[in-house]
Amino acid sequence: MATERIPLRTMLGLGSLTLCAFLAITTEVLPVGLLPQLSRDLRVDAGTAGLLVTVYALAVAILAVPVALATSRLPRKAMLLGAIAGYGLSNLTIAVGPTFALVCLGRGIGGLAHAIFFSVVSAYASHLVAAGQEGRAIAIAFSGNSLGFLLGVPLATSLGAALGWRAAFGMVAEIAALLVLVTLALLPPVSPTPVEGGATLRSWWDSGLVIVAVATALGFVGNFTFYTYVSVLLVDRGVPESAVGPVLFLLGAAGVVGLWVAGLTVDRVPRLALLALLAATTASLTVLALLTASPVATIVAAAFWSAASGSMATFWATASIRTRVVSADLAAAVNNSMSNVGIASGAALGALAYGVGGVGFTLPIAAGLVAATLVLVALARRAFPAGRPPAATVE
Repeated sequence: MATERIPLRTMLGLGSLTLCAFLAITTEVLPVGLLPQLSRDLRVDAGTAGLLVTVYALAVAILAVPVALATSRLPRKAMLLGAIAGYGLSNLTIAVGPTFALVCLGRGIGGLAHAIFFSVVSAYASHLVAAGQEGRAIAIAFSGNSLGFLLGVPLATSLGAALGWRAAFGMVAEIAALLVLVTLALLPPVSPTPVEGGATLRSWWDSGLVIVAVATALGFVGNFTFYTYVSVLLVDRGVPESAVGPVLFLLGAAGVVGLWVAGLTVDRVPRLALLALLAATTASLTVLALLTASPVATIVAAAFWSAASGSMATFWATASIRTRVVSADLAAAVNNSMSNVGIASGAALGALAYGVGGVGFTLPIAAGLVAATLVLVALARRAFPAGRPPAATVE
């Protein structure tokens, strides 16, 4: 039952996954908070600097499924430790890289680590708990995502404003080294689940996995069309550059509220909750598009957007695994790949929109894409059922 208490040893393991997800998200979106400094110091415009998000996400999108297939029989804990070390190497490379090309290389290394990590972590969390508790376990592990937005990115952004962006990336590299030790000590091992070879594209379609994958990508495109340039938007609307870090902290705190909602609803009313969150995200982006002058109103509307959108990764990952058509590990890899197709496409689309009409032009495009995701989920009842499906049929 989803309401049963999770044992302490399992909670410690899930806690270590939470810390690792914190590192992963901090690494992934750190350039967002430091975009003005990166653009200035690396002598590229903001649109080009935003492609650092695209490089990272493209690496994940391309590598996630092949890596999952190639490593399906390797120990899961070793894979996670390797991914954490990869995050450390990525941030260290960026911290010392003197050119934009080397910074892009560092982001590519991070993308490879991310392809491994998020192809393993949600399935890992689901393996640690009893049947029916997968959603809760994934929500606990993914609380690290919100911690990354709440603490990691704002603190690193503030450090970057005070000491320079290289110091911020160096700090994250040090955190990665520490988390290798924490994970080694706290995370119980789980057996790898061999990737099943019998599933066909027709079975993927019939189970709803294809629709979940498309909805995941579309939702991420919409949100990252805006989010990649959120720091530029804040500065454009009158927020001092030195205050961007604290504002991102506020947005992260709002995201924690959304994650709390996800933890309460993902095992009970997943379809209704996801529809409500998509509607709220669309409304928040629309309000942001209509606000053009007030920094306070912009911050408030962005906080509502963060609360609504911040928990969606939990729903996408859980829906992928619950299609039951392939192993949890492969379903997680598909989800990871499509999430980053969306992130890469959103960052690239945001760069195009920024070049055409400035940062404000990203907002109506983002709102329209999230609204399209809402329609798709509303129509796809098989892919997004009202409650939990029966016990797994794929092991």
